[in-house]
Amino acid sequence: MRHPLLASLVLGCSLLLGATAQAAPRDDFKVCWTIYAGWMPWGEAQAQGIIDKWAKKYGIHVEVVQLNDYVESINQYTTGQFDGCAMTNMDALTIPAAGGVDSTALIVSDYSNGNDGVVMKGKGKTLADLKGQQVNLVQFSVSHYLLARALQSVGLSERDLTTVNTSDADMVAAFQTPDVRNVVTWNPLLAEVKAQPDTTEVFDSSKIPGEILDMLVVNTATLKDNPALGKALTGAWFEMMALMQAHDAKGKAALEAMAKASGTDLAGFQAQLDKTRLFTTPAEALAFVKDPALPTTMQRIAHFSFEHGLLGQGAPSAEAIGIAYPGGKTSGDAGNLKLRFDPTFVQLAADGKL
Repeated sequence: MRHPLLASLVLGCSLLLGATAQAAPRDDFKVCWTIYAGWMPWGEAQAQGIIDKWAKKYGIHVEVVQLNDYVESINQYTTGQFDGCAMTNMDALTIPAAGGVDSTALIVSDYSNGNDGVVMKGKGKTLADLKGQQVNLVQFSVSHYLLARALQSVGLSERDLTTVNTSDADMVAAFQTPDVRNVVTWNPLLAEVKAQPDTTEVFDSSKIPGEILDMLVVNTATLKDNPALGKALTGAWFEMMALMQAHDAKGKAALEAMAKASGTDLAGFQAQLDKTRLFTTPAEALAFVKDPALPTTMQRIAHFSFEHGLLGQGAPSAEAIGIAYPGGKTSGDAGNLKLRFDPTFVQLAADGKL
């Protein structure tokens, strides 16, 4: 699942050397992912042989690896141990990009549309009731960002309450204790918290659609030198999306397998997918990335990240890191572009040219 950002992450010269050393023509690649509804298709695509099929088409080999620790997966990607990694837009900005590793969002696969939420003990509670209270969450994660956005909606800020850093592994148990009355978390933990008696979900990510993005991020230099990797991964992803939408026995079997792998049943997994706005076709994914709302969202996230010290030591402002978008648009420092929303390969898929 989506774990905390590492505000303390310091990337040295060895990291940067590791990241650039892989940027040369190759035929063998590794991509990693962790458990989350929107990323389960990567594991199933590997299991179904879809990854191998597309890799073979382009004369390469791609290994898709599941890791158990989300932050560790991003760290390993950042240090060059993986060529790509599934992560959120915020994490892409504050870990590899902030660490100087030029990264490309190859596929923006979905956004959280209710998979992240703020829950309080007590019926009929509202966001305004958080004032003066403690809120348990994974600090510097998308949960932290969601809380900040929620508070803004009712004229409050983080100064009006106290946040308590709590591991995702401990979140449900903590909420069951008398001292913890408010939490911000994500599914499947969110579902467990909401199932407890006398609780109210006072805000969720459906109120900020299109802001918490899930993406497959690939090292930019590696992608430039090895376009076959981008073609294979994009083709495999959208074939997997088509399988999930097929509404036939094979599609159901794939959904059941993903449900089991994520620790739930088909109904539970479907409930999580219902809170996930998956872009199931290349055209949908392309339209989202080209939408002029994306730069606004990323600028908002950059400001949050800067205010919480997540853009790296010495970052002078929220504009320290440049972000590139389709059509030559940029935000932040255009001389320090480290995160790119590049629609090239999704465009090929949309045009039927993969």
